[in-house]
Amino acid sequence: PEGLTPSALAEQLGIAPNALSFHLKELFHADLVSQERQGRNVLYRAAFPVMNDLLAYLTENCCQGAVCTDDAAMPCQC
Repeated sequence: PEGLTPSALAEQLGIAPNALSFHLKELFHADLVSQERQGRNVLYRAAFPVMNDLLAYLTENCCQGAVCTDDAAMPCQC
């Protein structure tokens, strides 16, 4: 909830900072994360309500209401 800086995220996830920066930019444009400037730092926070809406949409429309698992997944109809 308090958010993390890109460098803290990269360290925790073991991802190269430049690759993470690309993904954070795309997630931000999709409204899946928010960002807040605090001084010289930018904090990123997950937008859980938006993520839940996306998962609900994908489950309903791509998995035809079934639980999406590796062994039960159907080809995506999106």
